[in-house]
Amino acid sequence: MAFRFVHYEVNADATKPKHLTGDITMKFFVDTADIDQIKELLAYGMVDGVTTNPSIIAKSGLDILEVTKEICSIVDGPVSAEVVALDHETMLAEGLKLAKIADNIAVKVPLTWAGLQTCKVLSDQGIMVNVTLCFSANQALLAAKAGATFISPFIGRLDDINLDGLELIDDIRTIYDNYGFETQILAASIRNANHMSECAKIGADVCTAPPNVIKAMANHVLTDNGLAGFMADIKKAGIKIL
Repeated sequence: MAFRFVHYEVNADATKPKHLTGDITMKFFVDTADIDQIKELLAYGMVDGVTTNPSIIAKSGLDILEVTKEICSIVDGPVSAEVVALDHETMLAEGLKLAKIADNIAVKVPLTWAGLQTCKVLSDQGIMVNVTLCFSANQALLAAKAGATFISPFIGRLDDINLDGLELIDDIRTIYDNYGFETQILAASIRNANHMSECAKIGADVCTAPPNVIKAMANHVLTDNGLAGFMADIKKAGIKIL
C-alpha cells in the first residue's frame, strides 16, 4: 500500500481560539431592573449591557415593557428581556413585541425546543437572542446551531447541586472555539466576585451579575489596610494637595 503525504499551510490566526481573533473585550452586564443601580455603575464604566428575567421584574414591581424601555434609554449595549410563554407561537409574538421596544433589545428565550425554534426565527430576522437556563454543553451547542447571540449558562445553580458551574463555562468555550461559533458565552447565575475572575480566565465573553457582586470585585483587606496606613501618615505629616 502506498502512502501519500500532504502538506498543509496553516494560517497563524487559525491556531488561535476564535474569541481571540476579534474583539476580546470582556463585557459586564448588570443583572437587575433597578434603574438607580444601573446608573451608578454606568458612571464607573461598568455597564456594557443589562439582563433581566421574570423574577427580577416581579421583584421590581414595575411593568416589564415600561422598565425595559427605560433601561434601553440609558444603556447603549444589549438589554435582555425575557418572554413569558412556553409555546413557540406565543414566544415568537412576545419576542417580536419586545424587540420593538428598542434596537438594543436581546430577546431572552428558555432552552427548550420551543425556545430554540423561536431563537432561529428571531435570529434569522436580525434580532439578538439570549438563550437562557443552560445547564449543559449539549444545550449550548444546540443554541449556537440555532443562531443564538448569547448563551446563558447558570454557574451558581449548578454549584448549588454540587456540580461545577465553571467547568461548564470551560466546556462551552472549548466547543465554540473548536467550530468557530459566534454565539457569545454570557456567564450567568454569578454569586460572588471569584466567579467573575474565574470566568475571565476561562474566556467568557460576558459576565452578568447583580450590582453587589460587581461592587465586591473592588474589595480587598490589604487595600483597606494600606489605605488606612497612608491616611495616618498623611494626617501625621500634614500633607495637602489642594
